[in-house]
Amino acid sequence: MKIAILSCFYPYRGGISQFNSHLLEELGKNHEVKAFNFKRQYPGILFPGKTQYVARDDDFAPVESVRILDTLNPLSWSKTAAAIKEWGAQILILRYWMPWFAMPLGFVARRMDSGCKVIGILDNVIPHERHLGDRPLTKYFLGGLDGCVTLCNEVADDLLRWRKDARYIVREHPVYDGFGEKIPREEAESLLGLEPGKKNILFFGLIRDYKGLDILIDAFDRIEPNYQLIIAGEPYGSFEKYQNQIDASPGRKRIHVFPRFIGNSEVKNFFSAADVCVLPYKSATQSGVSAISYHFDVPMIVTDVGGLKEMIGDSGTGLVSSAATPSFVAKKIEEFFQDPSVRKKCVENIHRLKAELSWEKFCAELVNFAQSLNK
Repeated sequence: MKIAILSCFYPYRGGISQFNSHLLEELGKNHEVKAFNFKRQYPGILFPGKTQYVARDDDFAPVESVRILDTLNPLSWSKTAAAIKEWGAQILILRYWMPWFAMPLGFVARRMDSGCKVIGILDNVIPHERHLGDRPLTKYFLGGLDGCVTLCNEVADDLLRWRKDARYIVREHPVYDGFGEKIPREEAESLLGLEPGKKNILFFGLIRDYKGLDILIDAFDRIEPNYQLIIAGEPYGSFEKYQNQIDASPGRKRIHVFPRFIGNSEVKNFFSAADVCVLPYKSATQSGVSAISYHFDVPMIVTDVGGLKEMIGDSGTGLVSSAATPSFVAKKIEEFFQDPSVRKKCVENIHRLKAELSWEKFCAELVNFAQSLNK
């Protein structure tokens, strides 16, 4: 089949771009696939991080794509739709994670011929950070889809609240396997400048308010001094409030901060040093961080928000804090380390789950679902 993917690819960086590259590669093994990319994703003034793009020293593999869609230029929307139709796509895959993309993607979706099934892969339906106009924009986008793939049941429930007749499947985020293999713990600790012999807690990924880093720093203050906290990720916005917390912490010398985008080749260093990865989110749907943790056999501690309990707690690959508060998160951290059998059981469950969360299986089920929409 001819499958078009319209979303962000190289030279854009980040988890969405990485996911799309994996999707392109796997679908390309059995189908003719073409990547249609953004010419402009966000105006620079609105982007909260340092850069949208792969830097010169980043180690992202280039992906061939057609850079055509400018979110701010409606003329490019028509041009994009025409290019996809001219290529003869039988399936069009759109990624959706925030209402900023609703108008251009919804416009393109509505201009596909009836022979092309339009599938939305939905990271979120309701955005983490709300803005005026989110509801009509999201409804417009969803109205142009033939079917949806959600990455957890929480998003599927949100989808049905906004479009009751939606045809959809739920498929969990596949495991990210492009970050290399684990290295010896001692080597990883040395590379990161960590003190050996401590219990290592990792917070990984983009730093945004809803991800609850402030909760984790406060939780860290409540546990014994034989722990280290590793914070690795680019702040979206100011890091000042977190730095003030760290400076005031009695354990500040045991908090190691890497406030920057973490390149592919570095990811293994952080997960090889970690005993557990903590996701103290205040709100969530699912998290791509879990797909990295699984690759490196690192259990997780998550809060009971969105689809995290479903993904981590129900699968036995980590522990769930019943509340997103410092005291509850601290108790779960202590519980994880008190009994070695907890970690052992989590790792065993991760090994079992990996086979289910392959890109091959995800892509096969996506294509089967798209083909079923003709019936």
